[in-house]
Amino acid sequence: MFTGIIEAVGSVQSLEPIGGDLRLVLNVGALDMCDVQLGDSIATNGVCLTVVAWDSQSFTADVSQETLAHSRIAQLQVGEAINLEKALLPTTRLGGHLVSGHVDGVGEILNLEADARSVRIAVKAPVELRRFIAAKGSITIDGVSLTVNNLSAEGFDLNIVPHTAAGTIISSYETGRKVHIEVDMIARYLDRLLSAKDETSDHSGGVSMDLLAAAGYLRR
Repeated sequence: MFTGIIEAVGSVQSLEPIGGDLRLVLNVGALDMCDVQLGDSIATNGVCLTVVAWDSQSFTADVSQETLAHSRIAQLQVGEAINLEKALLPTTRLGGHLVSGHVDGVGEILNLEADARSVRIAVKAPVELRRFIAAKGSITIDGVSLTVNNLSAEGFDLNIVPHTAAGTIISSYETGRKVHIEVDMIARYLDRLLSAKDETSDHSGGVSMDLLAAAGYLRR
C-alpha cells in the first residue's frame, strides 16, 4: 500500500526483455534506500513493483505480462523520469489517500492551461473507469495522489499546485502523453458490493442503497 505522496523522482536506467517479461533497472534519485529489503514494494509511476536487487542508487524489478498489458511500462524509455514511492509503514503519515499500486487503466493528457501559479490539466479516462471518478474525490495519476476538480465529457480535470508539479514528473507533461490511472479503492469496492447482490438469487443479505444510507455512508 502507498499514499500517493511522491518521495523522489528517479529515471529509467535499463529495460531488458526476459522470457516474455521485462526487467527494469531504475535509478532512484534522492530516494533513501537504506531500509529497503529484497521483496519490498516500490511504486513506479503508480505501478507497484517488487525489488529483486538493489543498491544505494538503483533497484531492479521484473514486470509481468499482466502489468505490461495494463500500463505503459513497456513504453518507458532509457533516461525517462519516473515518480517513486516506497510502501507505507504503520507509522507513515497518510498525507494523500490509500493507493494500492494496481493501475486500473491508461489515460491521456488532453490539455494543460496555466491558472495563476497552478496548472489545470484535462485528462481523458477510459470509459469503463469513469463511473468510479467523482468531483472532489481522490484519484492517482502516475502514482500521485490528486483531487478531481470536476468531471468532463471525456474524463476529469485536475489542478496542480507548484509544489506537486516541482516534486513529480507532472512538470514534464505535454498534450497527448499517456498516464497511469488508479481510481479510489473505496469507489471500486463499493461498486463491487452493489453489483454482487445482482449475481445471487437471494438478495436478503446483500448490500443495498437503503442499507448504506442506514449505516451513514449515504445522505438522502
